[in-house]
Amino acid sequence: MGEILIGGTAALLICVFLSPTFIAALRRREFGQHIRPEGPEGHHAKAGTPTMGGIIIFVAVSIPFLILSDYDWRSIGVYLAAILSALLGFADDAQKIFKRRSLGLQGRWKLIVTLGISMLLWWVATQKAGLAPTLRLRTIDATIDLGVFYPVLIYVVVAGTTNAVNLTDGLDGLAAGCAATVLLAYIGITFITDGQKDLALLCGCLVGACIGFLWYNAFPATIFMGDTGSLGLGGAVAGLAVMTKTEELLVLLGGIFVVEALSVIIQVFSFQTFRKRVFLMAPIHHHFEIAGWSETKIILRFWIIGSACSAIGFTIYQQSVS
Repeated sequence: MGEILIGGTAALLICVFLSPTFIAALRRREFGQHIRPEGPEGHHAKAGTPTMGGIIIFVAVSIPFLILSDYDWRSIGVYLAAILSALLGFADDAQKIFKRRSLGLQGRWKLIVTLGISMLLWWVATQKAGLAPTLRLRTIDATIDLGVFYPVLIYVVVAGTTNAVNLTDGLDGLAAGCAATVLLAYIGITFITDGQKDLALLCGCLVGACIGFLWYNAFPATIFMGDTGSLGLGGAVAGLAVMTKTEELLVLLGGIFVVEALSVIIQVFSFQTFRKRVFLMAPIHHHFEIAGWSETKIILRFWIIGSACSAIGFTIYQQSVS
């Protein structure tokens, strides 16, 4: 438990004390956020806010984790999934900044890299960590042997989680706060499970970095995490789900991320099929913005719902291992 606290605290302090210098450097180089013209009116004032804050998040995670880690293959697999996802996000952010537009990498490149990350995670999980190619259904206490289809499950988890966290990153502090609650639940999950001390340490570092980043990312944000942060955190959560056999529970643990992704799917399906919109704008946090809710009200209520979902998911996991 001591290493988890030390790692988390170190990551938090690194974020808090290094972020001002990092933000100043981004401002000097004019590495600011580009806002979509069709976005909510209130977001246009955020144009130019420094982005790529995910860099400082993963620097803060890496230093204590690499120093304190025992380099267990499960934690290495999650760490690699997070870092590679963050690098994909960094390439996407860089494309937006240097081309001065709100669109980043083409979809096919994201698809190829995400597939590569998924295959790496599959290799580490099965060949190095010794995990069986199964899906554990903890809500009904059943296990499904997926065999050759196990890589497909991992790809769905990685692609779905990274994109869902990315969609959630639309309001100041929303994605970082929701990610922190999910990762906090994973501290509990890994801590109560034998042989997952290294994973618990990594979770602690991730939580600490998210909280430290929130010091500057909370409304009104002085820095955004960008795709570097959202894809990296999504990769970390996806990796944790795979290595702890909680792919099914991830739907509950990351309830807000699921709702945000579903709102986009529903909106696109409804418009393409019936030429009607279900929401005023998707993802759903923009719907509430246009409906007149303040940004802080949306963020706090989503944090509350996300915390409740994570608590329920952790409780189900605890019951399944007791």
